[in-house]
Amino acid sequence: MSRRHDVVVVGGGPAGAAFATLLAKAGRDVVLVEREARAHDKVCGEFLSHEALSYLKALGVDPYALGAVPIRQVVLARGRISVVRKLPFEAASLSRRALDEALLRRAAEAGAAVLRGRAVRELARTADGWTARLQDGESLLADAAALACGKHDLREHVRPAGIQNDLIGLKAHFRLAEAGSDRLRETVMIGLFPGGYAGLEPIEDERANLCLLVRGDAFAALGRAWPVLLETVLKSAPDIGAVLKGAVQLHQRPLAVARIPFGLVTAESPDGCWRLGDQAAVIPSFAGEGMSLALHSARLAAEAMLHGRPAAMYQARFAADVGARVRVAAWLSKAATATPAQALAALLCRTFPSTLSALAAATRIPSGALR
Repeated sequence: MSRRHDVVVVGGGPAGAAFATLLAKAGRDVVLVEREARAHDKVCGEFLSHEALSYLKALGVDPYALGAVPIRQVVLARGRISVVRKLPFEAASLSRRALDEALLRRAAEAGAAVLRGRAVRELARTADGWTARLQDGESLLADAAALACGKHDLREHVRPAGIQNDLIGLKAHFRLAEAGSDRLRETVMIGLFPGGYAGLEPIEDERANLCLLVRGDAFAALGRAWPVLLETVLKSAPDIGAVLKGAVQLHQRPLAVARIPFGLVTAESPDGCWRLGDQAAVIPSFAGEGMSLALHSARLAAEAMLHGRPAAMYQARFAADVGARVRVAAWLSKAATATPAQALAALLCRTFPSTLSALAAATRIPSGALR
């Protein structure tokens, strides 16, 4: 018979690993299950905002020691329009491969049991707690359970639809030519193209991360072919095309994810499960707040659990903190993938550059909510 744990955490991304770390440091018996056996890449913009950097520092994780690249300005590009704006806060960029591994190490160092390469197939509520059944047949028993499996749902716990559900996310790393590396230094570029938008930024080891979102119908019109889509992005946003000129794609094929419920905010927990990160709220990539929301959810949930509060109270508080921001970002994302609105947005940002700062402020976690 398996021994009983205080908490079982499903998923070892930033939300799950941070949650496990905070609970383990407080003396709780935590077991974290991560389905991947080794370091791996994920579809993600890999942007760390000021809020994310603060949360990582509090956890004892230094992104710069891992090779994170400082980001000091943003460029919005569409056709001949190019708008440059200094970021009003500290930011950095670091691959999920490096960040997730550092956070999992931190969880293990804090005393959490970290199980790698052992996927949870079923998470079920029992009369006195939870049972997590693994793919190898083992069952883990716990008083409480947390879902932190990112954009991938567990079969019995599928998230409802969000505000925008028709986007496909694709991501690839590139080795830049010297000229491209110079152009992208300390810069994140957002490029608008028909049916979607792309983000390009430098990461550690002199590489660059291109992550984009495209409507399913727009991708289908391009034959669902990555080379054709990439060419469309480069032509539609010449600034990004100039950076990637002569670059070498490091992935044989891009990573992809679909059916992402952007704009979803989970405000309740009728089954008592703690939902963290993208299982609690899904913000579009252009906002650059995905990592911050994940870490904020972990901090808020850990505080609630350690003070004996129920999951429903945490879920309601988290939704109150970030719900408006997530929904605003989702509606902006819908506009950013509609060609007529793209042209208007680019013209507006060129005429009034402070619009970019206003949009950033509208999608950030309120400072009063930060822990």
